[in-house]
Amino acid sequence: MKQKLMLALAAFSFTAAMAQSGLDKTAQQMAQEMMPGWNLGNTMEAGVTWGSSPAATFNNNSGLAGETAWQSTKTTQEIINYVKAQGFRSVRIPCAWVWGHISNANTYAIDATWMARVRQVVDYCINAGLYVVLNDHWDGGWLEEHINATGATKTKNKEVLTAIWTQIANEFKDYNEHLVFAGLNEPNVDNQSVVTSLVEYEQVFIDAVRATGGNNAKRMLVVQGPSTDVEKTCNWMAYKMPNDPIGNKLAIEIHFYYPWNFWGMEKDESWGNMFYYWGSGNHVSGSTHNATYGEENDMKSLADKLKTLFVDKGIPVINGEYGVIWRKNISGANESQEKHNASIQYYYKTMNKLCMERGIVPFAWDTNSTGNNQMTIINRSNLSIYNHYMLNGIHEAMEELGISTDITRHPVTNTHQLTPVTYYDLRGRSTQNPTSGLYIVNGRKVVIQ
Repeated sequence: MKQKLMLALAAFSFTAAMAQSGLDKTAQQMAQEMMPGWNLGNTMEAGVTWGSSPAATFNNNSGLAGETAWQSTKTTQEIINYVKAQGFRSVRIPCAWVWGHISNANTYAIDATWMARVRQVVDYCINAGLYVVLNDHWDGGWLEEHINATGATKTKNKEVLTAIWTQIANEFKDYNEHLVFAGLNEPNVDNQSVVTSLVEYEQVFIDAVRATGGNNAKRMLVVQGPSTDVEKTCNWMAYKMPNDPIGNKLAIEIHFYYPWNFWGMEKDESWGNMFYYWGSGNHVSGSTHNATYGEENDMKSLADKLKTLFVDKGIPVINGEYGVIWRKNISGANESQEKHNASIQYYYKTMNKLCMERGIVPFAWDTNSTGNNQMTIINRSNLSIYNHYMLNGIHEAMEELGISTDITRHPVTNTHQLTPVTYYDLRGRSTQNPTSGLYIVNGRKVVIQ
């Protein structure tokens, strides 16, 4: 009897410990473990037909071909392992469901083949020990462009949202805490009055997931601020959150593409120029492309608002997307490619440090495109680092915050200057003359730049 009692107590203790380390974690505890994050980009959200009309949604036109419609690389376990090797702790998977993946428009049934493929990509991340944020992205705009709908249209939208998230939640109900659901992406909200409708839709999402039971009863869920805009979210939604029957399991999402002149503007306009240089230490004398707003103090002010209004109240913030296009052909009088590169690195460092210090999980956007004016960090086609400035900025933030990357950076251009040793790439192939990329040397990860 005594032996059975001891075994029972041991089993109970083990089970309790596992529960505490899993689904019983609060959203804030999990957020700390998710930093920093990386986006799979539009990979699982792309469509083979364009547009948000009924003809482009509620059908199965995209199929599996959608995955490579906007970028050419199919996701593999090897790619996700490479992402993990760069120090990222979570992957956000933007995903379409209604737009080109519905096998029955009357019941809103998600195509089984597509669901299986999404599950496979999620499994790649779980296998690598990463957290995963799976959402319903723009998805043809069926809902995100119609948050202000009324009457029968609003009723149908809620019906569709319930059906979609019930299917997704049932598919993944046995997954542990490493899978997180995000209801939408960037719900278009132009004025404060529409926030009420947005919160109603988010309540539908929460209720649908929780109703499926299993691990979904305690799964961390993410709702989106109006247009995922920081100011709108702070001003309009801080005191208007949906209700979750499970306490401490809700996070709110914003996206941080700011300032526009730096992160996305591709040509000078009559009303303003592109910003090549960000951060006071990176300004170039005589250039007309120095940032004039949206630098460190503005970024810090916005991050502080999010911390005060949400994080300090037990609601972690997911910065689901941030990034800056890399302009790699800067030339001309009073211009400097070197200072632009430094600006990119400093922006990514500042973004990550400010976010992670405040309980905000930053997810870098990654397009997997290697042309000019791209936000690509990782070249998935050959498992290499395309933009070292972005990644170095993230690593610098991690190192200053004491978050181990387990990576040693070698900023050299002539690899023949290195002591002759054997380098192994992530496929296990050896070389003594490595090109740029990630290698294993004497059991440690080394980045050659």
